Amino acid sequence: MATTHPITVTVNGKTHHNEVEPRLLLVHYIRDTLGLTGTHIGCNTSQCGACTIILDGEAVKSCTLFAVQANGSEALTIEGLAHDGQLHPLQQGFWEEHGLQCGYCTPGMIMSAYDLLQHNPDPSEPEIRHALEGNLCRCTGYQNIVKSVQHAARLMKSESLPDQGYETQEGHRPALVEGPEAVPSS
Repeated sequence: MATTHPITVTVNGKTHHNEVEPRLLLVHYIRDTLGLTGTHIGCNTSQCGACTIILDGEAVKSCTLFAVQANGSEALTIEGLAHDGQLHPLQQGFWEEHGLQCGYCTPGMIMSAYDLLQHNPDPSEPEIRHALEGNLCRCTGYQNIVKSVQHAARLMKSESLPDQGYETQEGHRPALVEGPEAVPSS
């Protein structure tokens, strides 16, 4: 019988308590235990970035961490960006600027771009390209992905959007959510 460990992780504002095997990867916990399949599994070696999420305010590749390492943490996945069916500026940018083709890399790209825009709301093209270096796309030449992030940055700057952050079950907002972050899953 496999040994399990209790973990408590807040994902997209909802606190989850589970028993997990110590070898369970965070990406598998998110997809298989929590049923949040927007976070994709690509390479399982941290090379492609399809599994990128925000953990405690920073972009991480969830295939590189065990679920037990996330105990006590707050995570934001692509599904957590949704708010009342409204597109987040990043999602709007990917739609309007044709930043996706097959869509497999899109959740990881959006989460990495989300992290960038949280730390740098007006990035240059080289800064966008640098922030997305850990995310691979087999379909595009990245130009429209960069244009999508630039479009989102302009939207976020030009619109004084009301706070759309989610609340936890306990009624407070996690520290990693600041401002208009509502994005439906792709």
